[in-house]
Amino acid sequence: MQQKEFITMVSPFKDKIFRLAKRLLISTEEAEDATQEVMVKLWTKNETLSELRSMEAMAMTMTKNYCLDQLKSKRAGNLTLVHTNYTDSQASLQQKLEDVDSWSWVEKIMNDLPEQQKLIIQMRDIEQYEFEDIAKTLGMSEATIRVALSRARKTIREVMTKTHNYGIK
Repeated sequence: MQQKEFITMVSPFKDKIFRLAKRLLISTEEAEDATQEVMVKLWTKNETLSELRSMEAMAMTMTKNYCLDQLKSKRAGNLTLVHTNYTDSQASLQQKLEDVDSWSWVEKIMNDLPEQQKLIIQMRDIEQYEFEDIAKTLGMSEATIRVALSRARKTIREVMTKTHNYGIK
């Protein structure tokens, strides 16, 4: 595989790799390093990539594994998820403030979820991956993915309901 072919094949999902790495590692610099590391690993395997059914799934799995290795080696207990791409251009100032506050609460709740549920929420609800792809990437069954996603969403919903109904009887 030539360099131009490789670039053409990885360009469509390079941003997804970065977003997943940023979600897991938080630091933009570390996410850029992770993205670059995954691209180098893919390039070293460029002769066997054409045999893969989904190079994107392979890249996402490599990214997840690399990031988790980095977290284990540096700061295993310091995993946080941050989502800063949320904007609503049509909302009023009051609505924008409420949205920011609500998203802040969701982030806090997500931080308290087990690591597996965080990854599944990230991949399904934010990155919009299909259950089949998530199952392959995480090495789990689709049924397990669905159960974990349901539990994570239920936890977020319950805590948000408590938060918004605080003081109301």
